[in-house]
Amino acid sequence: MSTRGINFLHKWIANDIPETAPPDAVSIGELTHKLLADAKAVGIKRIELDEDVDSLYRIFVEAIAHFDAGIPE
Repeated sequence: MSTRGINFLHKWIANDIPETAPPDAVSIGELTHKLLADAKAVGIKRIELDEDVDSLYRIFVEAIAHFDAGIPE
């Protein structure tokens, strides 16, 4: 993944995954679609997000599972 892709993904997850997002296939599919549309809008191609990521699905599941509101990273 490019540095630009990594930075975008981390910021997007922090800002765009609702704290109440369920880790189900439909919700994660919608999040993936929104991520890719937002990335495209700022000129980031999917290849920049996919290069070193096994699965965007897995990244979203982990992000949702480890989300803990109010605890700083």
